[in-house]
Amino acid sequence: MSAQNLIVTPRISEQTYQMSSDGVYVFNAPKEANRLEIKEAVETQYDVEVVKINTMILKGKKKPSNRKGKRPVYGNRKDIKKAYITLKDGDKIGVFEEIE
Repeated sequence: MSAQNLIVTPRISEQTYQMSSDGVYVFNAPKEANRLEIKEAVETQYDVEVVKINTMILKGKKKPSNRKGKRPVYGNRKDIKKAYITLKDGDKIGVFEEIE
C-alpha cells in the first residue's frame, strides 16, 4: 500500500482535542498500513513533519442485535487502528484547532 493511496482520518473527540494542545494528534488508519506508510501519508496530506508515531489496534466491541420474540444475536464491530502522531515543534493541523 503506497502513501498516495493511503487515507488517514482524524479522530475528533474531547480527549483528542486535549492531546492536540500537547502536540500529539490521533488518526484512524487502515489496519494493513505500517508506521512508515502512515507517516508519509500524514506528511503529504497535511504538509507537516512527523517526529514520532505510535500505533495500536482497538478491538471491535461485541454488540447485541435483538430479533422479534427471540434471544439476542451477537455481532462484532470492526477493529480500528489508531495512530498517535507527534509533530515537530511549530507544526499544527488545522482540523484540531480550538473553536473560540
